Amino acid sequence: MAFRSILLATAGVLMLGVTSASAQGLGLAGIHEWVRVGSKTCMKDHFHNGSSSAMPTRKAAEIEAMRSWQDFTAWEYGRAWGSFRMAESKSVSCSGKNADRSWSCQVSARPCRRR
Repeated sequence: MAFRSILLATAGVLMLGVTSASAQGLGLAGIHEWVRVGSKTCMKDHFHNGSSSAMPTRKAAEIEAMRSWQDFTAWEYGRAWGSFRMAESKSVSCSGKNADRSWSCQVSARPCRRR
């Protein structure tokens, strides 16, 4: 019986922490260490990735990979974190041929939000 009480109390404390983070619009961002970069708050060393494939142009592939990055990041941490434009430590890698009209890109970056 004592074990069950401890288990229920622990679950309550964990739920309170999740509710508090959600109420602040932080999503799961609170599990990562943050640093200040200029006028932004960024994840210190946590990167997210996005990708695209079978796009007709390199530009379209880049945009789709960035959209992929933004969609997942916003889903996981909330919209404030989901701007690729605000992100730091960005990398973009693409491959394809104009003749084949089949481009793919991968992007990686640390999520950031306004302070």
